[in-house]
Amino acid sequence: MSIAFPVVRMRRLRRHAAIRDLVRETTVTPDDLIYPIFVEEGIESPAPVNSMPGVVRIPEKNLTQEIKAIQSDGIKAVMLFGVSHAKDAIGGDALKSEGLLSRMTKRAKDAAPELVIISDICFCEYTDHGHCGVVEGGHVHNDQTINNLGRQAVVAAKAGADMVAPSAMMDGQVAAIREALDDAGCIDTPIMAYASKFASAFYGPFRAAAGCDLKGDRKAYQMDPMNGREALREAMLDEAEGADILMVKPGMPYLDVLARLRDITLLPLAAYQVSGEYAMIKFAAQAGALDEKRIVQETLGAFKRAGADLILTYFARDVVRS
Repeated sequence: MSIAFPVVRMRRLRRHAAIRDLVRETTVTPDDLIYPIFVEEGIESPAPVNSMPGVVRIPEKNLTQEIKAIQSDGIKAVMLFGVSHAKDAIGGDALKSEGLLSRMTKRAKDAAPELVIISDICFCEYTDHGHCGVVEGGHVHNDQTINNLGRQAVVAAKAGADMVAPSAMMDGQVAAIREALDDAGCIDTPIMAYASKFASAFYGPFRAAAGCDLKGDRKAYQMDPMNGREALREAMLDEAEGADILMVKPGMPYLDVLARLRDITLLPLAAYQVSGEYAMIKFAAQAGALDEKRIVQETLGAFKRAGADLILTYFARDVVRS
């Protein structure tokens, strides 16, 4: 028989602020956060992203100064997304040692050697069609694409990336990247796999920010938002192929997947609070509908509570400054 009120009074641990802090189960610190940034070549000044208030495309020539400022604010890790002006059918610029991916990675690492530099490994920002790989017959060719992803990961690692994060959702991409990195002598470069990445409507602002809009959709390779068990299968396959960290993307709509994944893996887990989640909070706060700071803390806490060890969020800089 359970003991109940008046013997048990749950409010005893809530009435005093210091006691609430002592018994808090979940905390979010700068060590948990990864800050995604957009780097555009060929522009002279920061370009605001209208659908993501407060986010800009950073001019490549200003990246050194910006990276130093980001580190000075207390950010520990950044994810780099390139906005290319040299697009082609296969995203060839991302395979070149002198391309934007390589240049921005090296510049960021040189600017802040202690900052963790993570390179997004995908081709949607570098292809003229906006898909994540080589297109043949109207479809992305899986095996040609994973070969290129391996080459791209080596370019990033050789340029100074501390970690690579494949997001193309090709079958076998983690194994192909691990093999390519190892063959290139980059055996210590970890892979953070976009393991459960859904074909989500929440990516809209990101596509505008990264310049990777396309005709059609990515439903043939990104996951059906209605599927949960499939997400766990995807993640377990990536773990078996050698992923060091598993990611769930988007974050808030897929907390169930994150929590279920936490129960079946010992790997670190990441959650990506994507552009659409960011935009919803920003525009709602601008309209006076909610308190931005409190909502951000609540959502980040939800990711940690559900099992995330790491959180990618455009709010990271605001959080560490507060």
